[in-house]
Amino acid sequence: SARAKSRDARRVADVKQIQTALELYYNDNGAYPASSSSLVPNYMGTVPTPPTPTNDGPCAANLTAYTYSGSTNTYTLSYCLGAPTGGLASGTGTATPAGIK
Repeated sequence: SARAKSRDARRVADVKQIQTALELYYNDNGAYPASSSSLVPNYMGTVPTPPTPTNDGPCAANLTAYTYSGSTNTYTLSYCLGAPTGGLASGTGTATPAGIK
């Protein structure tokens, strides 16, 4: 449906926005933050949360939050898409300093 596709497009946009904030943080601090909450308020107003409802596709239970794990030189941001979107496969995906997949 159009609404489900719109929610997935928003999820991809959110992940890219978080990635941009993480890179800005890294450029200023020489390391990635231990928590995504460290990005607020200097790098983003708020850390986005996935749109609702969360009943899209194969991993609906995992669509309630973006999961961030960071250390000095790297990070992993996990997300979930209900359907293929923007060249990305449906299901759980990750974003790292190397890109989004």
